[in-house]
Amino acid sequence: MEPVYFDHNATTAVDDAVLDAMLPYFQKEFGNPSSSHTLGTVGRQAVTQARKQVADSVGVQPSQVVFTSGGSEANNLFIQGAAGYLKASRIIVSAIEHPCVMRPAKELARRENEKWNLRQLMVDGSGRVILDDVDKAMLEQRPSLVSVMLANNETGVIQEVTAIAEKAKKQGAWMHTDAVQAFGKIPVSFSSLKVHAMTLSSHKICGPKGAAALIVDKQLILKPLIFGGGHENGLRSGTENVPAIVGFGVACELSKIRMEETTARITAMRLFLEQRLLEMGAVIFGLHALRLPNTCYFSLPDIEGETLVSRLEKEGFAIASGAACSSVTPGQSHVLDAMGVEPMLARCAVRISIGRDNTQEQLNNFLKALNIIVKELRLMSSVMV
Repeated sequence: MEPVYFDHNATTAVDDAVLDAMLPYFQKEFGNPSSSHTLGTVGRQAVTQARKQVADSVGVQPSQVVFTSGGSEANNLFIQGAAGYLKASRIIVSAIEHPCVMRPAKELARRENEKWNLRQLMVDGSGRVILDDVDKAMLEQRPSLVSVMLANNETGVIQEVTAIAEKAKKQGAWMHTDAVQAFGKIPVSFSSLKVHAMTLSSHKICGPKGAAALIVDKQLILKPLIFGGGHENGLRSGTENVPAIVGFGVACELSKIRMEETTARITAMRLFLEQRLLEMGAVIFGLHALRLPNTCYFSLPDIEGETLVSRLEKEGFAIASGAACSSVTPGQSHVLDAMGVEPMLARCAVRISIGRDNTQEQLNNFLKALNIIVKELRLMSSVMV
């Protein structure tokens, strides 16, 4: 029996239509897009079409799309690329940012020959960035760079990026949002968010790994991270990954078409799941905040998250004990820490992220298995005591 996959915030399966669109570019249409012969031209046209599909999905011009190898590279391109152009001052990020935003920001602050000052924004107990702290951080020192994610990858909590962007622009700062987790789950409009740059990723929306994009304001000037042949308008040199880029474009198009229907169904499934979890005594993080429709991050007190994940996997269910990108550095979630969650409760945290192919029957079976496992684990705990 195939495992039931409830970890769609980590990655998603490539859609059949996406794979079909990609296949010709592995063998038949394998040309280098920079070549002037017919095979090269075909590759160039495919990249151009994908760029338009990505641009249309967030309401920008194709020239604003810079393809990268992943969300981590795109986030680094903005932070390090902007820092390479701007005069060093304050950089502001939220305390719950993904490591690929937090770590380059910290690296800037460590540079001895520059004067970058890192300020992390506080979040409340629901995981929302505190807007008063945004004002305070900007009054303390005028920032040059601000980066706040659109939706958190662990809790699913959606941030007030537009309000933060307006504050940043008044201070003359460049504003970026990591929209990787939100994109494809809720409508994302570059102009409505009022940011200067935004990161998207393919593999979160049923596209392939190895393709992502940094969406940039036309007036933005960034220093490249990778120098070479001047690809992507000089911002990201290297022969384009044509199959992955083609897949990314198709995934964007499909995501836009399917979003309304998918969102309604998945939201209903999540609400059903959360009601049952609350009846079991679960603590749901960000319960009263605006969240992504598919994400439920919870703890069952006194039941360690890793243990629960392991037991559920044996029953055929794939869930997460936190963020997949942080699995190489196990320990308490920095997101829950920033939210003020007690360490013992944080150790019990697990995340379920529902996808468009999940069914109500799968969810019912999951809850049955969870109930049995929880009763067994609590009985073992009581015997040991």
